[in-house]
Amino acid sequence: MNVDVEAANRELAEARSSGKPCAPLRGRLLPEGDVEAAYRVQQLQARAWQGRGERRVGAKIGLTSRAVQEAFGVFQPDFGILTDVMAVADGAEVPIDRLLQPRVEAEIAFVLGADLPDELLTTVDLIRAVDHVLPAIEIVDSRIADWDISIVDTVADNASSGLFVLGTTPRRVADVDLRLCGMVLEHAGEPVSVGAGAACLGNPLHALAWLAGTLARSGDPLKAGDVVLSGALGPMVPVTPGAAYEARISGVGSVRTCFSKEAQ
Repeated sequence: MNVDVEAANRELAEARSSGKPCAPLRGRLLPEGDVEAAYRVQQLQARAWQGRGERRVGAKIGLTSRAVQEAFGVFQPDFGILTDVMAVADGAEVPIDRLLQPRVEAEIAFVLGADLPDELLTTVDLIRAVDHVLPAIEIVDSRIADWDISIVDTVADNASSGLFVLGTTPRRVADVDLRLCGMVLEHAGEPVSVGAGAACLGNPLHALAWLAGTLARSGDPLKAGDVVLSGALGPMVPVTPGAAYEARISGVGSVRTCFSKEAQ
């Protein structure tokens, strides 16, 4: 089949602006399994956002949790970019009509204090480069109808990114056991997702290493000041309009977000 990167970009852009999801891209505009073409679509979107004045502030890693991988039949990580427009303050209300099919997941966010320009990085390199970690809620979203995604669909759709919420309790990496830290995500005081750092590629630092090496090879490495969402610590949860969600990660802190009940 022919690869139509431009058409895929147009359909995703139209889905974002209209609030109406599009059909899956794989097998229609992008070949099954053609991850390279999917990243080219993602780059077109990123250039458009930056052309509108959005500022790149980091990156997100997706598909790091086995539970999420099994849910979508996708068994490799991916990444997308984060811009300043995607950031939501801790506890702030998100208009439900700002998103199409939102879901929430709890993560550990790395904030870098140094560049990571090398393709091969040791654990010591990573720990030295991280200034601090924060608790985070990623509000994932999909412009693909019914979340019917493959690796090609989600990569083209900026790794199914939506918005992100960072907590306000910075911790040094040395003070947190990133592999064993437990996570609970609650709605109305009841747990709706539980997990631990080990659910994220065995350790969130492993996810950071994967992303840093991948971006260094592409010639667009992570830099000091970047925020990196390292991936879900447990299953993601569909958003209920009007609901509030709080994530607590042991040793890291808590973070909260809520959604309007109706369109604003």
